[in-house]
This record gives sequence, structure tokens and C-alpha cells, in this order.
Amino acid sequence: MLALAAIGVVFGDIATSPLYALQQGFDEQGVMPTHDNVLGLLSLCLYALLLVVTGKYVVFVMRADNHGEGGMMALGALARGALRGRGWLTWLIIMLGLLGVALFFGDSVITPAISVLSAVEGLQLAEPGMKPWVLPIAVVIIIGLFMLQKRGSSLLGRLFGPMMALWLLAAAALGAAGIVRNPHVLAAANPAYAVLYMMHNGFRGFESLGAVVLVLTGAEALYADIGHFGTAPIRLAWFSLTLPALLLNYFGQGALLLQQPKASHASFYLLVPHALLYPMIALATCATVIASQAVVSGTFSMVRQGIQLGYLPRARVHHTSREMEGQIYVPAINAMLLVAVLAAVLLFRSSRHLGGAYGIAVSGTMLLTTVLLMVVARCNWRWNWAALIAFSLVFMLIDGAFFAANLLKVVNGGWFPLLIAVGAMLIMTTWRRGHQLMLQRLHSEGERISDLIAHIREAPPMRARGTAVFLTINDEWVPQALLKNLKHNQVLHERNVLLHVDDSGDASRVGEDARSEIHDLGEGFYSVTLRYGFSETMNVAEGLKALDFEPGLDPDLLTYFLGRDEPVASGKQRMSRWRKALFIYMARNAMPAISYYGMSARQLIEIGTKIDL
Repeated sequence: MLALAAIGVVFGDIATSPLYALQQGFDEQGVMPTHDNVLGLLSLCLYALLLVVTGKYVVFVMRADNHGEGGMMALGALARGALRGRGWLTWLIIMLGLLGVALFFGDSVITPAISVLSAVEGLQLAEPGMKPWVLPIAVVIIIGLFMLQKRGSSLLGRLFGPMMALWLLAAAALGAAGIVRNPHVLAAANPAYAVLYMMHNGFRGFESLGAVVLVLTGAEALYADIGHFGTAPIRLAWFSLTLPALLLNYFGQGALLLQQPKASHASFYLLVPHALLYPMIALATCATVIASQAVVSGTFSMVRQGIQLGYLPRARVHHTSREMEGQIYVPAINAMLLVAVLAAVLLFRSSRHLGGAYGIAVSGTMLLTTVLLMVVARCNWRWNWAALIAFSLVFMLIDGAFFAANLLKVVNGGWFPLLIAVGAMLIMTTWRRGHQLMLQRLHSEGERISDLIAHIREAPPMRARGTAVFLTINDEWVPQALLKNLKHNQVLHERNVLLHVDDSGDASRVGEDARSEIHDLGEGFYSVTLRYGFSETMNVAEGLKALDFEPGLDPDLLTYFLGRDEPVASGKQRMSRWRKALFIYMARNAMPAISYYGMSARQLIEIGTKIDL
């Protein structure tokens, strides 16, 4: 049952790639669909699926789980942890991990656009008069997809697996029928055709690798979703249905092209008998919506991980399922994705044009995955140098060739996902740097907790009944809210909890035995640390309730003091002015800490502080 569910969630993207992948390899200005070229390109697609998806991801990458979680954020955290404290090398690994995440965001914009467009374009084959309606129908489907995100995928989840399984079985049946009509296409299993293809077509053959990489779209999902399904169900779903169905369909399209070279512009739909064309278009549309849903949900998860690792500002996160932790909805990201996807559809207007924009994000992410995996293999798995060099030579060569081929498509649309990736990279690095500058300013103007307690012993202030909770970024320094309250009101509570919420670790989840840490500092002060993994939902009120206090803490009787730190940009140029302005804008629009950490707003006292960056 888990394998069936994985087919709907994990393999939606790669399962719908037959709609557009093969047709991108042939055009009038490039490689022509001759007999040898068809067999050669098909051979390249075959061995790309076997080597990259099966060999690299299924065999190696899926082993690199971070406490049961996968994805670029999890892999980057593993690699960073392996090289912690090595100066510029650690910084480089962090930047590579962030770049991989940024490219994933670019991929998550192109995937819904190209998937839905390629499915709807079948209408113009069934009825040429429908061509002007393809774009409006695609826009309506995409708007509907994003409007339904707030309801979550739990209601549709039970249908995802069976629907995608039906899609794969239908694609496999079409491919098998094509192979039966022209079994000569099976000769493409001979890798010699791939070698001859590259030799005969030269630079144009190298360019067409940008189309071959489209058969690999969605390979990252195999790794990213291991936290939801585990490795065994995903591997079972891949080997039992997804891989055989994909190979059958690609070979069936190849068989059609051997007989009808002019069918290269729509080889998938021309493989379908005319009587079944409308049902197949409907099934393809459902499959692409499911694929898009999975990508959008993955983006929500990636954003939440980025927030909790400190690379993105706090945002409102809604949980759409009581049973599954990973089913979340981020309204701000949903709105931005909708705008970006609609922009892609209206700008490129066809799946063929979008194909030029697609591969660069996919191939870039695959290349960065290989680099980070090499670090994990050497430092965590203790591979010897011979094994590491052999692995690196094979997969760096393959991924590097795919990425270099797609760089040639920058002018023809590849700039679009790169532009999104650059924007995401600037946002993440600016937020991280601005946050560091704020911490430096707070510490330079602050006071250590040990010094404050010493002063209180010498000159005790008035005490108010109850317990005050002061949220602090660093448990060695006095929170600004406490300093301001003591300075202006000349009073302290009987019990003062200096609360540090640690959500910056490399682990995806934290065990209950390591969840909390408490220290009695004397004079009614307690240092409390609550730890959460980057895939967990934080609830400070519940965490405080579970602490071993005597007497215990009643969450309903606590008073939360928060410092509302407002950054201003009139200070020294330790960061460029436009980046300071960007950070200030994000800080002002970030979700309030009281809501983000699960505290009650009715028990809140905020004390504002201006911080000069």
C-alpha cells in the first residue's frame, strides 16, 4: 500500500515526462528523426534512466537519509555536519546546498507549467480547431490547482496512487503496442547506438542531451520523499511499475518514429488510437495535475526546512492533515508560485518552448546532489579514495555533460529558472547575513546573563508574582526585552525563564530525550533550551508544559515577553544598501514569533527595539 501511495506522490513528475521528453530531441534545425538517430537517442534515454535514476538515486543517494528525511536541504545538512569547523570548505558546502535548493525552486515553477500544457496540447491533435483554447484551458487548470492547495492533499491522496498507476499502465500498454508493430526498436538496448549517435551528430548530438535529461525530471523526488514512505516502498514502486512502464512507452514512441519520422512533434499522443484520444487526454491531465501537486507540496516542505534552518524568514504554515506531519500549506509561497507558473505559461505558451527552460534546473540539481553525496560518502560512509574517485568520474561526467548541454539553452528559455534560482539564492543569503548582523549588534549592546544575576544579588529589584518567559536567540546573553523591562519598570517576576528555541540543527527530528534542557541559574532565573528538527512543528507551550519544574509550569498562566527587533539601515556598510533594504522588508513581513513558536498572543507583552545594521 505504501508503494502504491508512493506512485502517486513520488513518481508524478517522472511518470509524466513521456508527454514531452522525447519530442524535444528532434527539430528541423537540430537532429533529424532518422533511423539511426531515433535508436541512438532512445539508447541514451534508456541508459540515463538506468544509470542516473536507478544507479545513482535508487542505489546510492537514497542511502543518505538524515534521520529518515531526504531532499536537498537534508543532504546539505548532512554534508555541512560532516565538514563542520573547516572554514571556507564548510562555507562552500553551505553555498552549494543553498544553490541546489534555489534550483529546485526554479524546477518547481517549470514543472506545473510544462506538465499541464503538454497534457492539454493533445486537444489540438484531436480537434485542430481547439488550438486557440489550449492556453486558456491550461491557465484555468493551473489556477484551480493552486486554489485547492489550502485544502491539502489528504482528501485526494487516496486517489493519487491508483490514478498514477492507471496512467503508467496505460502508457505501458501504448508503448507495448507500438513495440509489437515494430520490434526492431529493441535494438536501441545496444549502447553502441548511443555512441554512434554522439559521434555522427557531433555538437548537435551534445546539444540534444538537454532533451535526454527531461526523461530524468522528478528523480530528486525519490530521495526527497523517503521521509514520507521509506526507501523500500519507493524502490518497490520504481522497479515493479514505474521503470518498466517508462521504458515501454519510450520504446513505443521510438517504434512510431521509425515508421513515421514526422510524428516527432507529438510522438506520445500520435501513439494513441484516435478512438482513445479524448480519454487519454483526460487521464494525462489528471496525471499532470497530480504531478504538479506533488511538486508544489515538496516546495512547501523545502520552504519550511529553510525557515527552521535560518535561511528564510518565518512564514505562516498550515497543517492540512491530522495524520501526516508532512502535509502542509504555506499561503505566501502558494501565491508566489501561482504567479510564477502563470508567467511561465503565458511567456513560453507551449510545452516545446518550455522544454528549453526545463532541463537546466533539473541537471543543475543533479550535479549538486552528486557533489554533496561525495562529501557524505567520504566523511560519513568512510569510502576509500578508489571507490570515491570511481563514483565521481562516472556521475560527475554524466551530470556535468547534462548540465553543460542545458547551459546552451540559456538564451532559449533556460534563463527563466536561473532567474528564479538567483532570486531565491539572494533571498536566502541576504536573510542569513542580515540575521547574523542583528545578532552581532544585539551582543555588542547587550549584557551577559551571569553579570545580570550578579547585579541582582547586590541590588535586588521588586518581584512580581508568576512566571515570565523571555525568548532569546542566544542563551548566554540577556534578552533585550528583559533588560528594557527591568530598566523602565524596575521589577522582575518571581521566576524568569530564558527560553532558547534551537531549530538550527542538522537533524530532521529530535528525540524526546534530547528535546529539552534546563539549568537553574539562581535568583529565580532558569535557562531553558527546546530543540526541534527542521521537519518538525514547534509548539513552545507544550514544550514548556513538559519541563521538570517544581512547581510545574501552567502554560495558561505564563507571561511571554518578546523583543520586537526592528532593523534600520543607517549604520556602516557591512552589507550593501539594497540587501539591507531587502532584509528589512522581509523582517517586517515575517510571521510574528508568538504565532510561529506556538505561544498564546493573549499572554504576550512586546517591547520594541531598533537595531542599526
